[in-house]
Amino acid sequence: MPEPKSNDPLHGVTLERVVTELAAHYGWEAMGERVPVRCFLFDPSIKSSLTFLRKTPWARARVEEMYVRWKAQA
Repeated sequence: MPEPKSNDPLHGVTLERVVTELAAHYGWEAMGERVPVRCFLFDPSIKSSLTFLRKTPWARARVEEMYVRWKAQA
């Protein structure tokens, strides 16, 4: 019997993939406007963003929400 499909839209999607795809689509400046955190506004990088988002649940939730909304529009 096959396993039931997850209803979580982020199932199997890593945080690194989320940040990388959003940065490629929106750019760091636009991401910083949507989620105003230093790791997006000042000298942004994937590494610094991942470090910050892993330690900051509210920011991670907002970034993941932005990703889900973007993917739902596509």
